[in-house]
Amino acid sequence: MTSGRPKLKWALDESVPDSVGSVLEHAGHEVLYLNKTIPRASDDLFVSEYALLNGAILVAIDGDMKQIAKGYGIGGGRFKRLSLLKLSCRETNAAARVQAAMSLIEHEWLVSADGDDRRIFIEIGDSMIRCNR
Repeated sequence: MTSGRPKLKWALDESVPDSVGSVLEHAGHEVLYLNKTIPRASDDLFVSEYALLNGAILVAIDGDMKQIAKGYGIGGGRFKRLSLLKLSCRETNAAARVQAAMSLIEHEWLVSADGDDRRIFIEIGDSMIRCNR
């Protein structure tokens, strides 16, 4: 990792392939593998809270996480600071797609530093990458 690049902390939801974590670690980031640290099939709200408490960006393939991160159905903006990398691509493409998007992800994190409620929300599909600020 070169100087000037941010060192991010990631929390991989249990359904995210470990190969995605390997790509993030290779880029110099810290990865929490939730499939090894919390009970399997943990509730999405628990997983989201765990990521927040650990200051980690949640990586998920689960579509429900997108709704939680947007704050739908959650009173008082409970998850308004939850950062999410939503993988909408095939699992077999996930690691390669994250690797290809790494500079964009790191850029979005640096840009978000100017905001009051720092967070990133990036969705990666097989043929698209979407950033929401």
